[in-house]
Amino acid sequence: MRASRPTTCPHHVYGITRRGFGNSSTVTPDAHNYSSDRLGDDVLAVIDALKLQKPVVAGHSMAGEELSSIGSRHPEKVSGLIYLDAGLPYAFYDSVRGDPQLDMLDTRDRIEQLLPNNGYPSGHKQAIEGLLASLPQLEKDLQNQLKLLQAIPSPTTDAPPPPSASAFSAIFSGEHKYTAIKARCLAIFAVPHDPNSGALLPTDPAHHAAAVAADLERTTNLANAFEAGVPSAKVVRLPNADHYVFNSNEAEVLHAMNDFLDRLPQP
Repeated sequence: MRASRPTTCPHHVYGITRRGFGNSSTVTPDAHNYSSDRLGDDVLAVIDALKLQKPVVAGHSMAGEELSSIGSRHPEKVSGLIYLDAGLPYAFYDSVRGDPQLDMLDTRDRIEQLLPNNGYPSGHKQAIEGLLASLPQLEKDLQNQLKLLQAIPSPTTDAPPPPSASAFSAIFSGEHKYTAIKARCLAIFAVPHDPNSGALLPTDPAHHAAAVAADLERTTNLANAFEAGVPSAKVVRLPNADHYVFNSNEAEVLHAMNDFLDRLPQP
């Protein structure tokens, strides 16, 4: 884990490189070593090592899970959290709509509890009941996913798939369901994303329109769920922004961030 500090900024800014990326050390890429809480602990370790007093932690995209890990377990360690198009399901789980990835991981973990251990069944009544209770939501997720795939075919690309043992795969296998984020938050969402921002969308008009409509519904639901489920959050919606909102909408993002920072109580 490495931290760097730019020299020109009105605030002291440290950039933390996640384990397995850049010059940070790499560990065995599995769901344990790259679980969202483990990655959150890495950030807390850097904060402690630098002796920072309740900093504001900002993250983009999948860094939302580290922000939510900290905000759920150790809100007293930070003054605030800034989600830069990072309020995705692994950052805040919408228990009403569910999420295919998180619900599959949850079902996987419940099944593992029931698998034989040293030749003996390891399941018990509570584990079986928990698995049965999780199945209806997963079935609903998969039915919705099937409908989406039928309406919007997967885009074709010549890029090779990432290796199955990569840090990215391990991170996605180690996601948690966060529903109680207690720290003050600023959450900036692209609602919807810019359809011309380079995303791999179907080229034929009908499927392209369906993909754009699906993104609008998805991003609207994400922003609304975060706003309703995290009372401490200030949610900002940027229409037709790039996923890299700090590039496509730099002025608006800086304004929202500075306003958020100015309103925070001093540590």
